[in-house]
Amino acid sequence: MNRRDFLGGAAAIGLAGCARRAKPTAAAPYDVLPKLMPIRAHADRIFRVTVCLRPFRAAGPRLDVERVGDKIVVHNYGHGGSGWSLSWGSSSVAVEKAMAAGERDVAVIGCGALGLTSAILLQRAGARVTIYAKERPPDVRSARATGSWTPDSRIALTNAVSPDFPALWEKMCRTSFHTYESYLGMAGNPVEWLDHYTLSDENQSERPAHRERAEALSFASYYDRVSDLTPHHQDLPPGTHPFPTRYARRNSNLTFNIAGYSRQLVNDFLVEGGKIERVEFQTPSELSRLTQKVVINATGYGARALWKDESIVPVRGQIAWLIPQPEVNYGVMYKNLNILARRDGIVVQDMGIGEMEGYNDANEQPDRAAAESAVGVAAELFERMR
Repeated sequence: MNRRDFLGGAAAIGLAGCARRAKPTAAAPYDVLPKLMPIRAHADRIFRVTVCLRPFRAAGPRLDVERVGDKIVVHNYGHGGSGWSLSWGSSSVAVEKAMAAGERDVAVIGCGALGLTSAILLQRAGARVTIYAKERPPDVRSARATGSWTPDSRIALTNAVSPDFPALWEKMCRTSFHTYESYLGMAGNPVEWLDHYTLSDENQSERPAHRERAEALSFASYYDRVSDLTPHHQDLPPGTHPFPTRYARRNSNLTFNIAGYSRQLVNDFLVEGGKIERVEFQTPSELSRLTQKVVINATGYGARALWKDESIVPVRGQIAWLIPQPEVNYGVMYKNLNILARRDGIVVQDMGIGEMEGYNDANEQPDRAAAESAVGVAAELFERMR
């Protein structure tokens, strides 16, 4: 508070005793914004460009059990853009099925979001666990994810899921969310709440633009089932926010700082006696060389080749990473750009036409020109911030 504000407030208090008490005014329908620092969106601040192939399945994640020789294999893959968000809930389902076999020595294939959470939950259930994987963080595909809580992002097609899938999704979603609550406030902020602003020069509808696009593409949308988990959005009137758009909508969402969070999961697993062995499997029959009788298959997009699973469709997404700014702690959706200030880098992702064309696109080569173009659009926004 500056001196003028203080003196003005003190004068008002002094006059309150001899003036007619004013009728209290209604509270504003939005919280006053903190000072927001602009993001330095310049092409020369891009320190890397990554591509992630989301393992989408029209019927939703694969969580069934099958026998391969003398092995019991529990599948846990095919979560589209919801792998991190649903990881704890989906892995809870897989672990329950794995432990039902009565074995206490269990293998996990894959060291990404689903592999690590499956392994940790197996340990908590009393199992000895070995992870077998070709790669480990930060080299796994899930390390290239956006890092937002998006539990129904490309999770399935509405007309392809079983009747009981929405309820299963809700159970997995709530389990994951409440597990993530236990990571809040930890050193390094592996998981934290951030405010997100959806910006537009046109009046916004009741649902975010990405939800409308999802419906246009027939992707399932279940978030209404768990809308009690996160705060409702607030529409900010013109002049109450620093952005150069007429309209702004604010909501709060969980964010995963994946570099630190992955390291936390790996350390938690190893501290409890877990082992990670570098192995690449070419066919399911090669599982025969494992000593464990029960295996959780959490290979993500890799299951398309390993399991010859043509139901997995790659959905390509590219991210331009800007150098982190500790003073920036919010996200923005603007002109089809998703911009998110994480501790491990500022994400700039094109969610527009190129993102939709990414369906069934297995190209993992980064496009530097497209990345610089997206950052250029972001620069136009932040250069005009008040």
